[in-house]
Amino acid sequence: MQQQTNFNTAKAPRMSQAFPQAVIANNLIFLSGTPGLDLSGKVVSDDFEEQTRQAFENIKTIVEEAGSSIEKVVKTTVFMVTGNDFAILNKIYTEFFPTNPPARSTPQVMPFPAGILISVECIALI
Repeated sequence: MQQQTNFNTAKAPRMSQAFPQAVIANNLIFLSGTPGLDLSGKVVSDDFEEQTRQAFENIKTIVEEAGSSIEKVVKTTVFMVTGNDFAILNKIYTEFFPTNPPARSTPQVMPFPAGILISVECIALI
């Protein structure tokens, strides 16, 4: 029988009370879209690189608090408002995933509210 648990940590910002930061199901962690917000819930900067770095820091925190690690991320989906920032995204991606990077999809999306330029979701093993 599959067990499923919603997971939230106060060590990372929560995008909305309508959904959890992550769902843990059996040996997998499914992270909701995670933007570059600080703990107060505000966008860290209007700069894509700073938002991207913060989004990945938030992901790292959530997966670690849920009992995993950034090294166990197997799939990411990176939602970007502009398609012109791939070089910046790839630079930061390789900082967080220097060896054996996870599979990735990177769709360009309509603008997010509040100046959010990027949102990342992922799946990690426990």
